[in-house]
Parts: sequence; structure tokens; C-alpha cells
Amino acid sequence: MNESITVTLKKIWSHLTVQRRRQFGVLLLLAVLTSFAEVISLGAVLPFITVITQPDKVLAYPVVAEAAEFFSIESGSELVLLLVACFGLAAILAGGLRLLLLRKSLQLGNTAGVDLSIEVYKRTLNQPYSEHIQSSSSEIISGITQKIDSVTGVLVSLVTVVTSAFLFVSIVATLLLADPFVALLSSSIFGVAYGFIAWITRKRLVSNSHIVAKEQSRVVKTLQEGLGSIRDVLLDNTQNIYVGIYGSSVRKLRRASAENDFIKQAPRFAMEALGLLLISAFVIVLNSRPEGVVGSLPIMAMLALGAQRLLPIMQTLYSNWSAVKGNTGVLVTISTLLDQPMPDYSNTDPITPLRLEKSIVFKNISFVYTKNSALVLDGVTFNIAKGSRVGIIGSTGSGKSTMLDLLMGLLKPTKGMFKIDGNLIKSDLCIASWRRSVAHVPQAIFLSDATISENIAFGVPFENIDFDRVQASAKKAQIADFIEGRPEGYDALVGERGVRLSGGQRQRIGIARALYKNASVLVFDEATSALDNETEHAIMETINGLSKDITTFMIAHRLTTLRTCSQIIELKSGVVNRVGTYQDLIADAASHNTPDVQSSSQ
Repeated sequence: MNESITVTLKKIWSHLTVQRRRQFGVLLLLAVLTSFAEVISLGAVLPFITVITQPDKVLAYPVVAEAAEFFSIESGSELVLLLVACFGLAAILAGGLRLLLLRKSLQLGNTAGVDLSIEVYKRTLNQPYSEHIQSSSSEIISGITQKIDSVTGVLVSLVTVVTSAFLFVSIVATLLLADPFVALLSSSIFGVAYGFIAWITRKRLVSNSHIVAKEQSRVVKTLQEGLGSIRDVLLDNTQNIYVGIYGSSVRKLRRASAENDFIKQAPRFAMEALGLLLISAFVIVLNSRPEGVVGSLPIMAMLALGAQRLLPIMQTLYSNWSAVKGNTGVLVTISTLLDQPMPDYSNTDPITPLRLEKSIVFKNISFVYTKNSALVLDGVTFNIAKGSRVGIIGSTGSGKSTMLDLLMGLLKPTKGMFKIDGNLIKSDLCIASWRRSVAHVPQAIFLSDATISENIAFGVPFENIDFDRVQASAKKAQIADFIEGRPEGYDALVGERGVRLSGGQRQRIGIARALYKNASVLVFDEATSALDNETEHAIMETINGLSKDITTFMIAHRLTTLRTCSQIIELKSGVVNRVGTYQDLIADAASHNTPDVQSSSQ
């Protein structure tokens, strides 16, 4: 195991809870006890075989002699029953402990995997919005689902390596006491053989591990794209293209996984054949001794049983080492996800909303996504009073959606100041408090495959939903009549992504969701641009009928949509070009003979 894997494993270990680390310690203690049990069961073979073949000779063993004197046994033949009982108990004890060790190893490995999976998901959800828009969702999903399973397997493998090492050392030590020459020679031969195999396969295992990590993400990406754009796939008849991409990734993934599995398991058969050859050679060596084969039968039986125990253990050590090595790429990915920083407010629950009481101020706000990219916003300044209806217009790429993301606290300004009621919105906790007072209604409302009430109270556990509040929000969003007119009412399922609802109904549920949040600021990011004129007009009436205490910001596809706004901000190439009322912009457009503003969000 090279240093990079060691460092990666240390990082993953640091993310385990104190309870899991203690459980690993208890597991190691159990491994030590199991090793002692193996020594006892293996050590009992020698007197057991001796008492059967040479009953009187067994009394020469000091321990046996003391036991015989305690039980008033005078001849070796009288020891048969006692030794059979002792041998049987030792075998049962060793077998029972090994079963317990196996069960606890698998349990601990999997529970630790669950902990790590939850930790990855938690850290991912707590990353800044700027990180999410730059990262690959397929990489994250495959990490949380597929790759975390591989890490769980690695944890189990590491435990197995440690426990098998204890057993290996204990059995070799016992065999050395019986016959140092034979035990040392056999263990050395097997050790060198496995070491040589590990050395020649290590690079291939690592190479395959990176293929597996890469193709797992590509498989998820292809599934997301194919199923997520099923309308276009069917219309364009591109099923075979997606199937081809998926098939290519799956083949590479399975081929690399299969090769690593072969590398892990193949040495077993070669070692079994080598073991039989060694036993045959030992028979010849022992037969040449003065006591002959019969006299050496107890030692031969002990060595044979020891080899029978050692071979699986050595194979287990090698295969689990291969599993760790073969998951190098996956370990690096998960380690990176686990090292994602947590915001300062992550342990603050609940977060108190910072409600808007007076005004929102942008002062010389500039923003750039990366150091080497151009400014998206440059010196944006405005002051919005509570209860205002603010429209935002501008051509594609003018920075409209970016400005709203800054307003909602999803992005942090590169330069400038953002204030709410005179309070500077800068710290993570302050930003999180502000977000609790802002609700967002996008063009494409995300609806989960759940009931209408669950979608209105989105993110709230079912048992905590305030159904009176759900109904009140639906009425304010003017969708209560539609919902209550259905047989299932608020318990009706909307279908995946709201396929059972019209565009206008989805938008109204989005508005109801925002109202359920009891937000003081509502942001509509082209929320009506995909609707027909009649539906858009109805939705705008709903928005205009909201409480005057709620401050609204709206990006609209058509300037006429914003005619009831108290203030309209026009952005051009990241700067504020004009600020005025609907009438001001219409008059200005008429004087310059310019068409109605057509825009889409950035």
C-alpha cells in the first residue's frame, strides 16, 4: 500500500465518529481472542492425534500429565474421552469466535459506510451555491450511491486484513512450536508467492480503480440525461445514441471490475495446488526421520490442519489487500467529498429568519464566478423599500439571474456591500438567516413525486406539516379550488416532476410553496415566461394580489408583464442601464423607437 492510499485512508478514518472508532478497537480485541482460540484448537490436534495413535506417549506432555493426575487417570487410553471433549470444545470455541468476528466485521463496515454516506450527502448539501453550479451532479450522485458502497467494502476489507493478520501470526507461531523447519519453510514459500503476485498486479489494480471511478460517474450522467430529456429523446429518435454511450461506459466499468475480481481470487487455486505439493514433500521429509511416518503422524496432522487454516487466511489477506488497492480511485473521490468544508451555521438549529422590515441595499456590487472570467456584474447599486414590486429586465447574459442569486444569498459579492435594514449580509450565519426569509419561484418548478400538500410544504417532514397553513397558502395562490375539486384533494399525487399538472398549476403550487414558507421576499425568475398569455395574466393577477408587506422581485420575458411594478431595473452587460417605472421605460422606448425588451435569465 503506497503512501497516497495511506493518507487517503487516514482522512476517511478522521471522518468516522468516536463510537465507530471504539467499535473498531473492540473488533480488534475480538480478533486477538479469536487468534488465541485458533491457537488452542490447533494446539489440541497434537495430543489428540497422539492419544489415538500412541496413547501412552501423550502422558509425556507436562500439561496433559498434570490434567491426568488431577482426574486420577493412569493410562493414555483413559485420556481419549477427555481429549476428544477438549478438542471438540476448542474447535467449537474457535469456530464460534470466527463466526462472531465475521458478523461484527461486516456489521461495523456497513454501519460505518452508512455514516460516511450520510456525511458526504450532508456536506454536499451544505456547499455554497457557487460550488454546486460548477460541480457535476452525476459525480456527486455516483459518489453517494455507488462509490460509497466501495468504501464500505474497503472498510470491511481493512478490518479483515487486520483480523486475518492476527490469525496468521498465531497459527504460524503454533506451527513453529510443533516443527520450526517445516512451518518456517511453508509460510515463507506461501508468503513470497503472494508477495510476488501482489507486486506484479498492484499497478493494474490501481489503473482499473480509476476506470471504475470514472465510468461510475459516466453511467449516472448518461442515465440522468437520457431519462431527464425523454421528450427530446423520443422526438429526435436518439435512443440508440444514449444506449450506445451507456453501453460503452458499462462495458468499461464491468471489464475493469471483473479484472480486479479475477486478480483478487485467482491466486487461491494456484496456492491450493502448491499446498498439496508442499504436503507431499513434507511427507517425504518426515518419512526420512527415525520415527518414520507413523511416529510423525501427529505432527503431520497438525501441519496439515495448519495449512488448511493458513491458506484461506493468506488468500483473505491478499484478496482484501487487492480490494483496498483496487478501490484507490474511489477512495480518493470519497475522501475529497468528505473533506468539503461545512459552513459556520451548520450546527445552528433552528436558524432565526432575518425578516425584511425597511429596505434592501446593493452598493457597488460586483461579481465574477472565477478569477480568470469576466465580470458578470459591475458596480450595481440600488435601494429597494419593503413592499416594493421590482421588475428586472435585460438581454441574455446581462446578469439578471446572477443579481437575484446575490439578492437571495446564494452567491457572495466579489466586491461591494449587501445590506438588509442596514445590516451587512456577509457572515455565513447572517446569509443563512436571510435565506430563511426569501422564497424563489423559478420558471421550471421542481415538484417531487408526492402529494400536493407535501409539495406545497416542500422540505417539511410529513408529520410536521401544518395542513391549515397549506390550505391557506393554496387559497392565496388561487389554486385551492382546483385542489379541493379533485377526489383526493390535497392528498393527490402530482406525478414525477408534476407531469399530471398544467404549467399554470405548477406555477401556482410554486407560489403556494413560497407563501407557506412565510417569506418576506419573493423572487420570480421568469416564472411566467413559459406560459401562454391568458395563463400568464392569471398568474400575474395572483402575484399582484399578494400582501403589500411582501417584497417581490421579478424577471420577466416581456416588459408588459411588469406594468404593475413600482420600479423596474434594466441591466446591460452587468451594469444598471436604467431604473424607472413601467411608464418611464415605455416612454423612453417610444422616444428611441426601440422594441419591447425581450430577455431570458442568465
